[in-house]
Amino acid sequence: MFSCVNTIALNGIDGYMVKVEASISPSLPSFDIVGLPDASVREAKERVLSAIKNVGFDLPNGKITINLAPANTKKEGAIFDLPIAIALLLAMGKIEKFEINNFVFVGELSLSGDLNHIPGVLPIAISAKSLNIKNIFVPSSNAKEASIVNGINIIPADNIISVLKHLLKQKLIEPFASSEVSLKNVSKYEIDFSDVKGQESAKRAIEIAAAGNHNLLLIGTPGSGKTMLSKRLPTILPDLTFEESLEITKIYSICGLLSKNDSLITKRPFRSPHHTVSNVSLVGGGRNSHPGEISLAHNGVLFLDELPEFQKSALEVLRQPLEDNQVTISRASGTHTYPSKFMLVASMNPCPCGYYGSASHTCTCPPSKIQSYLNKISGPLLDRIDIHVEVSDTKYSDLNSKIKSESSAIIRERVNTAREIQNERYKNYSIHSNSELNSALLEKFCILDEKSQQILGITFEKLKLSARAYSRILKVARTIADLTSSENIKAEHIAEAIQYRNLDRRYFKN
Repeated sequence: MFSCVNTIALNGIDGYMVKVEASISPSLPSFDIVGLPDASVREAKERVLSAIKNVGFDLPNGKITINLAPANTKKEGAIFDLPIAIALLLAMGKIEKFEINNFVFVGELSLSGDLNHIPGVLPIAISAKSLNIKNIFVPSSNAKEASIVNGINIIPADNIISVLKHLLKQKLIEPFASSEVSLKNVSKYEIDFSDVKGQESAKRAIEIAAAGNHNLLLIGTPGSGKTMLSKRLPTILPDLTFEESLEITKIYSICGLLSKNDSLITKRPFRSPHHTVSNVSLVGGGRNSHPGEISLAHNGVLFLDELPEFQKSALEVLRQPLEDNQVTISRASGTHTYPSKFMLVASMNPCPCGYYGSASHTCTCPPSKIQSYLNKISGPLLDRIDIHVEVSDTKYSDLNSKIKSESSAIIRERVNTAREIQNERYKNYSIHSNSELNSALLEKFCILDEKSQQILGITFEKLKLSARAYSRILKVARTIADLTSSENIKAEHIAEAIQYRNLDRRYFKN
């Protein structure tokens, strides 16, 4: 007795078809699962047999073999419970055979036969649609998440009995209605830039960073407002596009971080891991490969507070993802690639006591200790941060001022205008912001007049900048020009962009 049903397994954030084959042959009773199953898949036999027994079926006598094909890829998770049970019931003759290419089954079984919530349903549903599957059975608690995918019937099931009745056409389950999610005007925050008193130069730098999706480093004394400013950055970022929202939701889905009441993430992520975070937690990986903080910050912000307090090895592993916008994790069990297109925002004190260079406090750190502290941030990492800005001590006159600062909504209008200019400019180049410009596109879109070239040339020699720092200045200048709706980069744009590269030579001696 042989049967076969379809399910979908995940490799990174993408799915691939797995055929679940069941065979029952006369022999001593046994139950084997082959096809590179992990521990959770091997344990499915206990859940499946218990579920089948508890819904009223006799257990088969004989040798049961379950094959998960293709056999050369590792299978992980409890999503195989339902397809294994359906394949086994087909082999037992309890269900009439059906066109397997029209159905996909995913779900974790409880011992009573109920279907439990599982991670990763959204990428599974997307993959099913791309494979021209017409129907996918999912646990009822996952139905809203999967319903974002149009063009496929999402069939929500509470337990294995309801799945069987549907297949036997005794009681059909109505497909879950597709979710209509609007991404407009959803970004409402309890915090706002109008809360910030003073710090106009820092707010200007943050606006430029948001407009061009540039990485940002804030250096200042304790209490100057670095963290306060950084946490308000998402309030001025542009609305997510549907494609961006879908990418983020897929990542959160496979991590099991998507709320049962949410079908789509509608706000840009803001991830702020503690400085004790490990390399694996930051970039992803582990025994069973999973996305890290940099992938959870995809299309959003990764905020690293107190940057020198992070392990140096953890900071260094950020270098490749910052360049490639993705991270590839290679393990013995396989290779997984996760997207990691994030804006890096970091803050730090200028020395261990925090008051080096302060006009109002005296630094108590010896020079050697200050330099050792600053040298925790390597030159290659600094080069990948487009904008460096010093956050000065807040003055009493600013704190006591009754003048209302600009709101996030006003700043966001300017950011959106600049982003629209960039989207139109790069519509034929598969990029969306100035931070993504490569060397060829820099030559095409960052043309300098003679005065700008002179300013940049003098600065390059004086500050001994790297080639990467040179390109970062051009990208930031291009963004500053976009904020003024200027088609060409002018001398004042270059001059302002250069100001955001002074601190790496003032403080850092790498």
